Amino acid sequence: MSDRRGAQPGDDGKLRCPWALSTPDYIVYHDDEWGRRLTTDDAMFERLTLEAFQSGLSWLIVLRKRPGFRAAFDGFSIPTVAAFDDTDVERLLADAGIVRNRSKIEAAISNARAALDLPGGMLAFAESFAPTEPRPAPKTLDDLGSTSAESTALAKALKANGFRFVGPTTAHALMQATGLVNDHLADCWVR
Repeated sequence: MSDRRGAQPGDDGKLRCPWALSTPDYIVYHDDEWGRRLTTDDAMFERLTLEAFQSGLSWLIVLRKRPGFRAAFDGFSIPTVAAFDDTDVERLLADAGIVRNRSKIEAAISNARAALDLPGGMLAFAESFAPTEPRPAPKTLDDLGSTSAESTALAKALKANGFRFVGPTTAHALMQATGLVNDHLADCWVR
């Protein structure tokens, strides 16, 4: 009998991390995006922003609203979002295509401004906190934590640089989603 918390077969027979099997949206996200390295500052800013908006909600809500977020935040262009003002905050609060939370919206704008000042840019800054040595491949979901020493350090450094809504758990989810750590299970076909 297989470990129910280990990699599980999807309808196509491929073994995947079990969290990905509950909906087709998750399968596509898992197979094509989660755990893959990024190439631009704006892409890293998008992921950080979406992880912050997810706080307290299901990731599926944010994932399904992602096209709305991209439209509302002008493709997550850091300089564009950094220039948003109170009029933009009100526009975003009225936009049903995103999660309408004033604190998170204001944090996203503030974070874009802070990202402009990061030495080396958003991508290089986040990547500098990736573990220097690969960790053992997790065999089950029980082998995964919600934080790490690296995510705690990243969150602390982001906060020191003026970022908001970036605790160690959010930073860890960011590191997982952007391939700064490889948390696909050992038997997962994507790993």
